[in-house]
Amino acid sequence: MSLKGLAAVITGSTSGIGLGIARRMAAAGADILLNGLGDMAEIEKTRLALQSEFGVRVFYHGADMRKPDDIRAMVQSAEKSFGKVDILVNNAGIQHVARIENFSDERWSDIIAINLSAAFFATKAALPGMQARGFGRIVNIASVHGLVASKEKSAYVAAKHGVIGLTKVTALENATNGITCNAICPGFVLTPLVQKQIDDRAAQKGISKEDSARDLLGEKQPALDFVTTEQLGDMAVYLCGDSARLMNGSAITVDGGWTAQ
Repeated sequence: MSLKGLAAVITGSTSGIGLGIARRMAAAGADILLNGLGDMAEIEKTRLALQSEFGVRVFYHGADMRKPDDIRAMVQSAEKSFGKVDILVNNAGIQHVARIENFSDERWSDIIAINLSAAFFATKAALPGMQARGFGRIVNIASVHGLVASKEKSAYVAAKHGVIGLTKVTALENATNGITCNAICPGFVLTPLVQKQIDDRAAQKGISKEDSARDLLGEKQPALDFVTTEQLGDMAVYLCGDSARLMNGSAITVDGGWTAQ
């Protein structure tokens, strides 16, 4: 499926799911604006590698997803660099695990800001240009936790439920504008976020990391295998193509059977 001639902004795309989506979209021909945290030398290496491997334009913007002004500046930078923003992937996210009574106020605020509010501010910034051109694809990376809950993840679950609600409203408000908005809801993906959960669980239980990973999967994901970033990237590319132009406001699970239980 070709995305040639389209320009994409992908938040949280210097590692994990976001980078997997960036690679698949670049392979399909889209120009890419990367965003995220990390060592600047490594980010530049990633940017140059994508540009060289896929022959597309790749830029980077270091917007802090907690700051609306930064988010607006990121979208404006993409519009200046590419002349437009056709695709917005709201992927940036963080996690913290604790019972509600022990949950840090600061952690709650950061998770809601980065996982939910940032998607709103990026969408708000990108929509006017999409509406003026009569075309746009917004893909929100939600989670199975946008549909079901797990203990000790109050902020993350609340934020991801909010992302699915935001997806539906965005879809309805733009249903006749040539713009779609859909959410992808992954189960466990072996990203740095999930690896930290595996490592913490291994330390707490005194077991190997391999046993910890099997233990984690066994609780929720019947396939007993991790979803890959490549699979999520392919789904995001599909949602941006013409075959998915009437998919709008959907929450699509890629979860190894998690939510079928």
